[in-house]
Amino acid sequence: TYGYAAQGFVAGAVSLATDQIGTQLDPPAHWNELGATISDLPPTVTLRPLVVVDISRKVAAEPGYTASVADVLAWEAEHGRVPAGAAVLFRSDWSRRWGEYLVEGKMPAVFPGVGLPALQFLHQNRSILLHGHEPLDTDSTPTLEGEAWLMHHNYLQVEGAANLHLVPPAGALLSIGFAKIKGGAGGLARLVAVCPPAWPFGVSVRE
Repeated sequence: TYGYAAQGFVAGAVSLATDQIGTQLDPPAHWNELGATISDLPPTVTLRPLVVVDISRKVAAEPGYTASVADVLAWEAEHGRVPAGAAVLFRSDWSRRWGEYLVEGKMPAVFPGVGLPALQFLHQNRSILLHGHEPLDTDSTPTLEGEAWLMHHNYLQVEGAANLHLVPPAGALLSIGFAKIKGGAGGLARLVAVCPPAWPFGVSVRE
């Protein structure tokens, strides 16, 4: 234990029951025993073009909605082709109810997902780096087929993304910060959207 009076500084300790909680980065090793771990990920992961595919209205009407290739194509119809190497995050607004989940002591059994065809399209046809979603699982299939496919094909993903309603659908960069824990099969991450100057939300360096 350290204190200001005795040592002149304080230092904290953090103990986590799991690395699969909160906003997190899942490397392939989460499911794939031969896959890259958190400490294997290169620095180039940390700054990427950001694409935000908004499925929030569909989720409001159908809480278990699964994002599809059509949702990606609808984004492209408005903003152009998804950039190679991009981080594609699916906005469902599921995370905006975190306060309710904490009060209830559990998360809802029904939640939005990202379908396997959409994941395959983005990786195989658009060459993205990763995708992300707001819930803590990729989909609600019995075998978590989307997450299994990603990890066993050596792709990574972001889970537990939040505040996507404050981020532009295109034109921003995503900064991904994470602790490089040796051999980690997952880990807490901090996502920061670097938005165009005219974007009304967020805080500038000057502010």
